[in-house]
Amino acid sequence: MSRFDTDICVIGGGSGGLSVAAGAVQMGARVVLIEGHKMGGDCLNYGCVPSKALLSAAKAAKAAGPVEAEAARARYRSAQAQVRAAIAAIAPHDSVERFAGLGVDVIQDHARFIAPDTVQAGGRSIRARRFVIATGSSAAIPPIPGLDKVPCLTNETLFDLPELPGHLLILGGGPVGLEMALAHRRLGAQVTVIEGARALGRDDPEAAAVVLTALRAEGIEIVEGATVESVSGRAGAIELQVAGGTVFHGTHLLVAAGRRPNLERLDLKAGNVAFDGGGVRVGDDLRSTTNRRVHAIGDAAGRGQFTHLAGYHAGVIIRSMLFGLPARVRADHIPHVTYTDPELAQVGPTEAAARRRFGARLQVLRVEMAQIDRAQAEGRTDGFLKLMVVGGRPVGATIVGAQAGELIAPLCVAISARMKLSALAGTVLPYPTLAEIGKRGAGAYFSPKLFDNPFVKRVVRLVQRVLP
Repeated sequence: MSRFDTDICVIGGGSGGLSVAAGAVQMGARVVLIEGHKMGGDCLNYGCVPSKALLSAAKAAKAAGPVEAEAARARYRSAQAQVRAAIAAIAPHDSVERFAGLGVDVIQDHARFIAPDTVQAGGRSIRARRFVIATGSSAAIPPIPGLDKVPCLTNETLFDLPELPGHLLILGGGPVGLEMALAHRRLGAQVTVIEGARALGRDDPEAAAVVLTALRAEGIEIVEGATVESVSGRAGAIELQVAGGTVFHGTHLLVAAGRRPNLERLDLKAGNVAFDGGGVRVGDDLRSTTNRRVHAIGDAAGRGQFTHLAGYHAGVIIRSMLFGLPARVRADHIPHVTYTDPELAQVGPTEAAARRRFGARLQVLRVEMAQIDRAQAEGRTDGFLKLMVVGGRPVGATIVGAQAGELIAPLCVAISARMKLSALAGTVLPYPTLAEIGKRGAGAYFSPKLFDNPFVKRVVRLVQRVLP
């Protein structure tokens, strides 16, 4: 077995690991990148890219109108082809060839620690000054009796289905479950979503209700507060029994009930890397609490499961690994979006979380989508903005409505940069655009101070009397 030393060894070729590898090698570090499966990781191959491509195809299918069964099957095959085309178009950017061209030593194998400063992969022993664990996560399979005996889909197998499901059962009412429910319903499948608690339970309840109402109006059955007690059946005929005795029947089952970090192959004990069910135990600098050579980012760090969060983590650790500068992560400015129709976007705390944190200092500003002229012009008036404000600065925002994932962007900037609301209120935006909702929210903070203030009115009357 060959042995060699390097500056940085990145374990995992998903979005976070690739960002670290590309940034570090281009700034002069020696970098080894180890990936045991597909370059680009879950996001490119099984997550963000294919799911949004399928949603896009499903949106077009809805616009085209209903079709007969055979045409629906053909349309589904076309949608799957669109998914594959999207992956193929992006894949070169994440490829072995590109990273080798940058100067990264890429090893296509699974890595495992054999010592706190050494891993093995591809018949080689790699000793590094710093390790980055960026192995991502996989769908968690809950311990439901019978589930291990029934063919089920996860996000890793869903996009390879050769035919449109007749009736898709989805276990889990989170973002993944609801996005795929919408896509498959619009492409012609019957869909039932079964959630043990509240669908979109981590989001603002009012905003979630807008999404759920819209999905149900499209014919998606969403069952909340239903604990699945057993699963049985075979391919094409699957049964889920919930507490109380109700049985749901379907042709296919998608498990979208959470995720678990991919750590099992790493032999972290040999590397003196502490971990638990949530991921590697790290501090705010994303360093292992037990092995200071090791960093963990993205899903493996147990601080959220978003592609953009992994990219943010990559930037934080590059600062410390390459330049020796102090760097710590924040969590108050991280957004997330559920890409249903309407979309639900959140940055910072929800209203309930903000009230717990800030108490009486919090002011919640609300703007209805129906107040925005562009929304009226397009007939997309469902939804609203909630803007959480403390001391004249936004600390959180919830948007539900058309293009909410795009509309949240300026509020992400404002919260990240800790800007004052006056900066948003003073921004000139093109008219008519949906983006006016953010400016309208900022304006709602100042309106009472200007229009309902007796002192302001007295000053204005005085000035009017003395002006020539």
